[in-house]
Amino acid sequence: MTLTPRLLDHCVLPVPDLATARSRYEALGFTVASQGTHPFGTINSCVYFADDTFLEPLAIGDAAKVREAVASRNVFVARDALYRQAVGDNGFSALVFKTDDARADHAGFEKADVSAGPILDFSRAFVDPAGKSGKVSFRLAFAAVPDSDAAYFFTCQRIEAPATAGRAALQTHRNGATGIAGVTLAAADPQTHKAFLSVLAHAPVATENGAIVARLGNSRLAMEPADGPLRLAAIHFAVADIDTTAAALAAGKIAFEREGRTLTVRPAPGQGATFTFEDRS
Repeated sequence: MTLTPRLLDHCVLPVPDLATARSRYEALGFTVASQGTHPFGTINSCVYFADDTFLEPLAIGDAAKVREAVASRNVFVARDALYRQAVGDNGFSALVFKTDDARADHAGFEKADVSAGPILDFSRAFVDPAGKSGKVSFRLAFAAVPDSDAAYFFTCQRIEAPATAGRAALQTHRNGATGIAGVTLAAADPQTHKAFLSVLAHAPVATENGAIVARLGNSRLAMEPADGPLRLAAIHFAVADIDTTAAALAAGKIAFEREGRTLTVRPAPGQGATFTFEDRS
C-alpha cells in the first residue's frame, strides 16, 4: 500500500506565561501574533510561517476552566497538564499534523493502539491582522506512546477557518525564517518506535546514521538516540540568508552557536526546545 505522507501543521510549546514567551520570540527575531483564547482555559500567541506551519506557545489563562476541561476528558488540556507535571512549564509538548479527516485518523490511531483519547471538537473567536473578527473551528485526533507523559501528537482538521489572505505581515520575520524544515525527537531506543513514527507520519521510516527518519509532505522528522522517554527535542527553521538571521539574533542579544550555514539556539525561558536556523538559499 502506498502511503501519502502527512503535512506538518504546528508545534505546541508550553510556556509559564505569554509575556515571557512573547519577549523571547521577539528577541529571536520572530513576529508574534496577538493572544488567542481557547474556550477551555488555555491561551496562545502564535508564530506563523509562509509555508503554512506555525509555532504555538501555550499558557494557562484560566486555571478553573482548565480543571473543568481535564475532568471532562478534553485530551488537549489533559495532555498539556500531564506534560507540565512531568516535564515543567517550559518545553515542547506536542507535534501536530494537518488532516482533512480527523475521524479517520482517530480510527487509525485506535487500530494501531496508539490513541491518546477521544476526538476533540472546539471553536474559538479570532481577529485577523486587519482587525476583522470571526470564528474558527477545529477537530483533533490524538496519539501518544503508551505510558509516556513527555510528548503527545495529534492531527488537526480545520472545520471552519478564516482565509489566510492578509497574514503576510505575521509570516514575515526579522530573522528571515520561512518555515519549519524539520523536527527532531529523542528516545532511548528509536528503533522500538519505528511503527509509531510511521503511523504518525503516514509514511515509511528509514534508518539514517543511528536515527530513524520519516519524510513528511512539507518537512522531516528524525528520532535520535538519547536517554529518557520519547520526547520532542528540537525545531529546525528554514531561512533565506544565514547572515541576516545571525544579525537578528545578535540584535536581540540571543546567544547562538554557528557551524557553517546553521545557527543553534539552546532552550531558554519562553523557548522550551532547541532551535536551529538552516540556510536554504
